[in-house]
Amino acid sequence: MTIGVAVIGAGMAGRAHAASYHIASTMYESVLPKLRLVSIGDVNPAFGKAAADRFGYERTDQDWRAIASDPSIDVVSVVVANHLHREIVEGLLDAGKHVLCEKPLSDTISDAEAMVASASASSSVARIGLTFLRNPAIGAVQQIIASGQLGKVLHVSGKYWADYSSDPSAPISWRYKGGMGTGALADIGSHISYVTEFIAGESIKNVSGARFATSITERPVAQGAVMGHSGGVVSDQMDAVENDDYAAFTIDFGHSTGSIEVSRVAAGHPTSLAFEVYCEKGAARFDQTRNGEFELMLNDGPYGQRGFRTVQVGPSHPYIAGGLPVDAPGVNVGQNDQFFFQTRAFLNEVAGIPATEAIPNCPTFEDGLHNMQIIESVVQSYKGKGIEVQVPASNPTYVRGVN
Repeated sequence: MTIGVAVIGAGMAGRAHAASYHIASTMYESVLPKLRLVSIGDVNPAFGKAAADRFGYERTDQDWRAIASDPSIDVVSVVVANHLHREIVEGLLDAGKHVLCEKPLSDTISDAEAMVASASASSSVARIGLTFLRNPAIGAVQQIIASGQLGKVLHVSGKYWADYSSDPSAPISWRYKGGMGTGALADIGSHISYVTEFIAGESIKNVSGARFATSITERPVAQGAVMGHSGGVVSDQMDAVENDDYAAFTIDFGHSTGSIEVSRVAAGHPTSLAFEVYCEKGAARFDQTRNGEFELMLNDGPYGQRGFRTVQVGPSHPYIAGGLPVDAPGVNVGQNDQFFFQTRAFLNEVAGIPATEAIPNCPTFEDGLHNMQIIESVVQSYKGKGIEVQVPASNPTYVRGVN
């Protein structure tokens, strides 16, 4: 058996998917079938060819339908603008392909619901990439809390600072179009939302107090194609930014509470997802700027001697043992590794290799819909001047309660 692979989208996240297929079979035991890296799809042929050459794919295609119609391709990652997801994903599922779709699942709830229905009617594996679930330090904190060592979760504070939009001269792109909630909230707020659920061991039940801000209200029009968050040559023409640079809201898990704050104009923070979780018997915190460690505090000993201590991740924590070439404490991990772990889990499921506690399956399209429903509830709270809005009931596959 050979698994034929394609990636649709040659931008920043697309390259991460392309690289992860190249590396996935070298992680953990060599039980995967042979992989054949077939195509990188992108409407910009230069972008597509550059990615295909770099990561060892045989060709590039400008039309996703060429990938859908190729019988030698079995699995496809979809990493394009959110509003394109539904058409491409449904076309791939109709063609019998296994699909790993980048988050958010789509740009509208109705399209996401239709994608869930398509996935349910298909015999293919359809999964969404909620990549930070594969972070070893985040996984370690989740395991500690789920074990009951820290007792009941009291509250969680999550934030995601990024600065990719802090330069007013950066060109306008699809990322800046759409209403409030489709900007920083959908892009990076979606990540910290599912991370807080993962850590708390409960899904978000209600949101309230939503606030949005557009700090940079217009941007120059690019003279050429824009890839990812990169700059480029711009014209004198300006175009309006339609969505949020900043978002904040409070969350209710049912048995605990918290808050989330995100920004794409936080200068000095290239990418800084962070959280603090406070419990009956202690606390834990994580900051992506120090990806290879987390901090733990236990309510033990005299009060005057208590404090956070740093724990470096290693083979005793999720994903590292057998997954990395040097699986030793202190070797460190990065965000790229999260894509590698995620892709290996996806390929395992495609190949019929059972999930394990060490390598659980990727989240489902239903999980992706739930993530979007959180975002939509925040939007409704904002429109209602901060009113409490109930998130549709869900039981995400990545949520595991506290023992």
